Amino acid sequence: MASMLSRMSPSITNMIRMDHTHVVAAFHQFQADTPARVKKGLADNICLALEVHAQLEEEIFYPALREVSPDEVLDRAKPEHDEIRQLVARLRGLHPTDPAFDQTVYDLMRAVLHHVADEETQLLPKAERLLAGQLSEMGARMTRRRLELLGPRSGELAGSMARSMSTGTLLAAAGTLAAVGGLLLARRTGDSANDASRGGWLHSGRRRH
Repeated sequence: MASMLSRMSPSITNMIRMDHTHVVAAFHQFQADTPARVKKGLADNICLALEVHAQLEEEIFYPALREVSPDEVLDRAKPEHDEIRQLVARLRGLHPTDPAFDQTVYDLMRAVLHHVADEETQLLPKAERLLAGQLSEMGARMTRRRLELLGPRSGELAGSMARSMSTGTLLAAAGTLAAVGGLLLARRTGDSANDASRGGWLHSGRRRH
């Protein structure tokens, strides 16, 4: 099972890039005129993603990279995580209608983008040079650990994702589901009618013979 997970998992560096993409995309959805419910959902989603991501890097990625090539950028990574955690804690304590809420999101976004730039231009390429033979196994370890960390927080994750969807998006999703359901029902009905027609034709054919 572990070897299968290692083969199926992305490399740890690609998983880190995917985490970055997810968080940056959530930041881009955040607008000053976004409804408070959606702001809260986006912020909660961002906070949870950053908390889990930071812990995964500190437990798995940074120690492995430090063993082969400690450097100044890697030394800065943990303090940058601590700064991000402080902003996350501040954001979690604010109501989305509080004037400080938006500013804290923007401060968090700046800190995250700076951190992402350091990792993607320096740490990830270095890991791909120096840890090439270990990246898939490390990716599998990160996948297992992510599931352990998210399991107890699955309700929090589902709630934040639901709140982060705008009313229009929710209506569009509902409309799409309804349309798909209608098509499936129509297809079943049509198939049943065709089956009945074919059955009648075959039955009448047998009567003629």
